[in-house]
Amino acid sequence: MMQATQTQATDKLTAAAKASAFANGRLSIVVVGGGSAGWLTAALLAADHQADPRVSVTLIESASVPTIGVGEGTWPSMRATLARIGISETEFVLSCDASFKQGSVFRQWRSNTPADCYYHPFTAPVATNELDIADYWFAYQQQVEFAAAVSSQPAVIAAGLAPKRIATPEYAFIQNYGYHLDAGKFIALLTHHAKRLGVQQIIDDVVAIQSHPDGRIAALQTTQHGALPGDLFVDCSGLQSLLIGRHYQTPLLSVQQHLLNDSAIAVQVPYDDEQAPIASATLATAQAQGWVWDIGLPTRRGVGFVHHSGHTDAAQALSTLAQYLQLSEQEFSARYQPRTIRFTPGYRQQFWRHNCVAVGMAAGFIEPLEASALVMVELSAKFISEQLPRSLAQLDIVGARFNQTFRYRWQQIVEFLKLHYVLSTRSDSDYWLAQRAETSIPASLQEKLAMWQNFVPSRYDLPMAEELFPAASYQYILYGMRHFPASERPTKASFRANQAFAEVQQKTQQLMAGLVSNRELLQQIKAHGLQKI
Repeated sequence: MMQATQTQATDKLTAAAKASAFANGRLSIVVVGGGSAGWLTAALLAADHQADPRVSVTLIESASVPTIGVGEGTWPSMRATLARIGISETEFVLSCDASFKQGSVFRQWRSNTPADCYYHPFTAPVATNELDIADYWFAYQQQVEFAAAVSSQPAVIAAGLAPKRIATPEYAFIQNYGYHLDAGKFIALLTHHAKRLGVQQIIDDVVAIQSHPDGRIAALQTTQHGALPGDLFVDCSGLQSLLIGRHYQTPLLSVQQHLLNDSAIAVQVPYDDEQAPIASATLATAQAQGWVWDIGLPTRRGVGFVHHSGHTDAAQALSTLAQYLQLSEQEFSARYQPRTIRFTPGYRQQFWRHNCVAVGMAAGFIEPLEASALVMVELSAKFISEQLPRSLAQLDIVGARFNQTFRYRWQQIVEFLKLHYVLSTRSDSDYWLAQRAETSIPASLQEKLAMWQNFVPSRYDLPMAEELFPAASYQYILYGMRHFPASERPTKASFRANQAFAEVQQKTQQLMAGLVSNRELLQQIKAHGLQKI
C-alpha cells in the first residue's frame, strides 16, 4: 500500500490539512486498511456517531494488498458488537457461513494420551455471584472434572448441541456463545453494512505521509486521490503497520521468549457428508511440535497447525497436518493448497501515537490460541468510539489511557496463553520442554502460580474492572490441566455449594433433552430466521 517513506511536506499540505485539528468540533476519522479490523472499527465508529454530522469516517484500502483473514473464531462479545452496529443475527449467520461456538476443547495438552481432554466453556461457573464454587469442588475432584461440575456447557459441547433454540430471540442465549465464521464473508458483510452507515470507502494506495510540525499526521498522500487529510488516523493495515510501525517507527515488542510459535499453515476442509455434525467449540489438539485448531462451519471446517519454525520445518508441518486429517502426504498435497502464515509474536511498544492509533494486527499479534484477535479489535474500537477526543488536549489524555489499558491486555494475553503450556506434562519433544522452561514464564504468571498453590484464582489476582480473562477462565485451564492446590489445603463444604452442583446436573439433563444440534438450529435459522428482540 505504501511505496514511499515519511515526508515532512507541511508546505505542500492542502488547506484542509493545514486547518487546526478538531476545528469547530468537527472530527474527520481516517481508517487505513480494510479487513475485519478496519471495517469493524469503521462500522462501530459510524454507528455510534451516526447522529453527529460533525464526525465523518473514511476508510482507505489497497486493491493490491490481500487481507490475511485471521480470526475465524469470536468471543461472546461479538453478539453485542453486531447488535450495536445494527446487523441482525440472522443476516450475520447466513451471510458469513457462521456457526455457534461455545468455548474451546483442549485435547492432549496435559499428556499425550487419547483420553486427555478438558473444556474452557464460555458460560461462567454456577453460582458465581454467590460464592467461589471452585473452593467446594476440590472434595469431588476425583469424581468429576471441574468444568463438568460447575457448568452444563461441556456436556452440551460434547453432544454437538446448539446454545439456544429457534424461539430464543436474536443474540439472546441459553448457554453463552460466540461464533465461528468465514473471515472473507465477514469482511464483505462489514464492508456493505459500514457503507450503509455512511463510511466513505476509498480504494487507493498510500504512498507518503504528510505531518504537522508537532508530529501529528496531517494527511495521507495517495496515488489517485491526492492528499487525504484527517484528524484521527486508525492504523488497521495489518502486519505492514503503515502508520504506527513504518511512519512512527514504534518498536514491536517480541514475546517469543514466552510464546515460541511464529508460524501456521491453514486449509479449508469440506465435509464428506453435507449433514455431518458441526462442532460446537473450537477443537485445539496438541501435537508433538505445536497444536492444531479445528473449527466447524456449516459448509466446511477450518483447520490449521500452529508451530515454531525453530522446531518444525515446512515439510514436517505439512506432514503433521496431513496426519491430523488422516491423509497420506500425497493425498494431502493433491487435495489442498495450504496457506502459510508467518508472524512475529508481539505487540507495539505504544499503540497510540499523536493522532494515530493501531488496531488489529498493526497493533500486535500472538498465536490464535483462545482466539483473542477479533475481541482485541472489538475492545479497541469500542474504546476509541466511547472516548473519542474532541480537542488536542483530550487527544493526549485518551492516547495515554489507551496505551496503558491495552498494554495490560496484551500482557494478560501472553500470561493466559502461557498458562496452557506450563502446566503440560508432555515430554515427547524439545518443543514442549522449551514451552514450559521456567525462564520462559512471565514473572506475573510465576507469582500467580505461587499463590495458586493455596488459593483459587480470584478477583484478587486480576485488578482490572474489565479483564479479558476473568478468574473463572484461569480456573477452567488450571483445573482442566489437573493443577491443584497443595494437598494440605482443607476442603470446604456447604449446603449452597452442594445445591449448586445439583443444579448443574439437573440443568444438564434438561438441556440435553431440549436443545437441537448445532447443524439443525442453523438449518432452522436458514428456513425461518431468528426472532427479533
